[in-house]
Amino acid sequence: MKADTGSELVFVYGTLRRGGSNAFRMDGAEFVGPATVGGALYRISWYPGLVPGGDGRVTGEVYRVGAEPLRALDEFEGLAAGEIEGSEYRRVRVEALLGDEEELEVWVYEWKGGFNEDERIQSGDWLGVQTSRRDRSQ
Repeated sequence: MKADTGSELVFVYGTLRRGGSNAFRMDGAEFVGPATVGGALYRISWYPGLVPGGDGRVTGEVYRVGAEPLRALDEFEGLAAGEIEGSEYRRVRVEALLGDEEELEVWVYEWKGGFNEDERIQSGDWLGVQTSRRDRSQ
């Protein structure tokens, strides 16, 4: 089987996930599966920020995207033309655990700004936090 060199794997963990407010931005991308990455997740505002590393796990999804959709995601995350000066995020490679056992190298948008440790999402699951907030407000 020939490898598709024009595609990249991207791990999404917040509003881009299925059920998130920006999930439509992943339309046309190939859903690979649910996954986790090592790191900590923080509530920044109406969106989260991931800080890779440490012993925590962050829940998300892996997608396969082409070069143009990846550029569109970079722009959405504030990385116009590859510039990261002044942006909140930077795109970095990390290891993701797909399912329970398959390790994949993926791109992830790492939070570069400050964060409050009190805003850490202990579960590592942004959509779980958002769902519980909606349930409490009804």
